[in-house]
Parts: sequence; C-alpha cells; structure tokens
Amino acid sequence: MSAPVTVTWSAANARRMGRQFLRTPAKPGEAGPGEVVGAMLGAQAQVSSAAELSVGLRMDGATRQDVREALWGEEPSLVKTYGPRGTIHFLPVAELPLWTGALSAIPGGPSPFKAADRLTESRTEQIVSAIGEALDGARLTIDELGDEVVARTGPWAGDLVLPAFQGMWPRWRSAMHLAGHRGMLCFAPNRGRKVTYTRPPAAGEPPLDAETATGRLARRFLYAYGPATPRQYAKWAAAPGAWADAVFASLASSGDIEEVRVEGEPGPASWVTAGDTEFPEYPEELVAGVRLLPYFDAFVIASHPRGRLFPGRAYERALAGGQAGNFPVLLIDGVVAGVWHQRRSGRRVTVTVEPLAPLTAARERGLEGQVERVGEVLEGRAELVVGEVTVGAHA
Repeated sequence: MSAPVTVTWSAANARRMGRQFLRTPAKPGEAGPGEVVGAMLGAQAQVSSAAELSVGLRMDGATRQDVREALWGEEPSLVKTYGPRGTIHFLPVAELPLWTGALSAIPGGPSPFKAADRLTESRTEQIVSAIGEALDGARLTIDELGDEVVARTGPWAGDLVLPAFQGMWPRWRSAMHLAGHRGMLCFAPNRGRKVTYTRPPAAGEPPLDAETATGRLARRFLYAYGPATPRQYAKWAAAPGAWADAVFASLASSGDIEEVRVEGEPGPASWVTAGDTEFPEYPEELVAGVRLLPYFDAFVIASHPRGRLFPGRAYERALAGGQAGNFPVLLIDGVVAGVWHQRRSGRRVTVTVEPLAPLTAARERGLEGQVERVGEVLEGRAELVVGEVTVGAHA
C-alpha cells in the first residue's frame, strides 16, 4: 500500500475556495443558484438576507432577486427548509432525495426538554405524518398548521410545554425540523409578515435509502471541504462522533475515500474522495486578494482546522467560543483577517469593515470592489467605511 499523499493546508484551502466559487464567481450559464448552493452543500438561512448574499456573491452579476426567483418562482431550483444541524437552509430542489435520506438517518442528540414534555417515538411519527398531510397542496401559517396537527393527532400535541423566546410553544413543534428532514415541510412565501409552510416541490420523490444517502453526503462533503476528519464532518452535521467514524470506516473499506496527510496537522488522518488528490501547485496566487463573506457563510462553517482559517487574533475576534458564522468576515489571501457589518437606509448600504491589521492601498482598492459587489447583490448603493483596526479586540 502506498503512503498517503501529503498536502499543505494552503493548497487544500485554495481548492475549497475554487469549488465554492469564491476564487472566481460562476459565469452566467455556468451554474445557477441551485448548482451553486449544491456546491456549497447548502446555504444556512436563519438570516435570509445573509443566505441571499452568500449565494449572490458566488455568481457573476447575480442579485438577491435571482436567488428569490430560484426559491419562489414558477420553477424553483432552491427550497428553504431544515438542513444540516437542524438549522434553516437553502437546499437544491434537485438534490432533495439525497438530503432527506441523509438527514433523516443522522442520529439525534439528547433531548433538551424535560422527560414529561418529550415526544415518544410513536407520537413523533404521528406529528410528522400530520404535518405532511396538512401541508399537502396547502400553504399554512404556524398557527394554522398547529390547528391542523392537533386536529389530526390529539390535544396533547398542542400542550404548551416547550420554552420559547417569550413564552411557551406547543409540544408538536419539537418535531418540525424532523418533518423538514423527512421532506414533509418546507417554507413557502410569506403571507404579509407571517411565515408560511408547505410541502417541498419534490415531495413525490422518495428519499434515498439511508446507507446510500449517508455515504453520498459524506463524499460530497469531502469533495467540497476535504481533506477532513470524521470528527470535522460530525461537527458540520451535528452528528455523534462515533456515527461519523463508522460512516468513514465503511467508505474507506469500500474504497470510496482515501487517506491524505495535511502538512503540519498531527492527530487523526484526513480523507478525500477516492482519486481526488490533485491540489493547486501555487495556492497563494490563487487566493490572493480581498473577499467579504456574510453571516453563516458555508465556507467558514465547514472549513477546518479553525486555527488555520482564523489565524492569530482572528480566532478571538471572528469566532464565538470557537463557533464559526456568527460574524461576517473579511478574507485576505484566503484567511480571516477582520470582520464587517452593514447598515441599510433605503437603497444606501453602508459597509463598515474592521480589519485586524492596516490595509495596504491595493487591498483597500480590492475591498472597495467587494463592497460595490455587495451593494449590487443587495440591489442598493454601497459605500465603504474602514473602521478602527481591532487588533486585540474581543468579540
């Protein structure tokens, strides 16, 4: 058996950026929103405007309206639903059988609710079925959906037992993310200011079987974000580490993935999909320049090791207790080098960037171009404000 290929982290990072359309945005006709989100392995969308920006920045000339059309148009290529980690995501419609099969198969963690308030397995299945039945051919608000679920199951589903932001939620809502993972629920266009839900566009297509789906999703993750360890994959998927170990072991035994070594990284072996061992020869040249990424961008959430992507003070300033995505970030030459925020007033978008070190004139010019692009995606006029250098600052 030949020795594993050794790759530098810089080369791995440059390859990830290329496959994420971050080195060069997709040209018109090269990849639409569905293909771009597929390459990202989903766009986290608790903040819809941030997800729209994540996708739009990866497409040459695209605006948020292009992303919205992909979500809500007559022939949608994206769906907004519960994705990895139980969080709201944009996912490609064409890949829903993969996602529903894989997400349904990932073991859940311990319930945060009191034993008396938890759903039994039987009642969970009743609620998931009731959600799917209620949303078939309908668009319902949360209250309307709750009425339908309780009518189909029983008063127990409506008991207000789940601690929420400013009160208590009914018991049935603890199964909403599972209904999303099973392909029974997704978001629909708002009705005024009220969120609505429906069945996904591909609701008639069955999920892939668990073994096929989990293996395929792990390989897709390695293609997009590898080299990676099983535990890094588990963190991205919010899955038990032992489960991820078993998935990787199965793929390794069947020859679907192969081991590589990341230079300077001790510890467990990293993996890529079988045969996918070509990396850029001059990665620093490929990632040179300035880029802005919004909240919860897929690249910063899924890329590891954290200490390489967030070097030095960036680890303190741009992460929240080691959790990526809670701050929009400034990338310089492929690594996090600051944070930024925006304020909108009408069509005017003020983008304030706080670098961790003074910017050269060339980098500030590059930043001006990035800010202009942010404004285009958001369909506004953007202006740059360079904030105080925040060396030593803490989030």
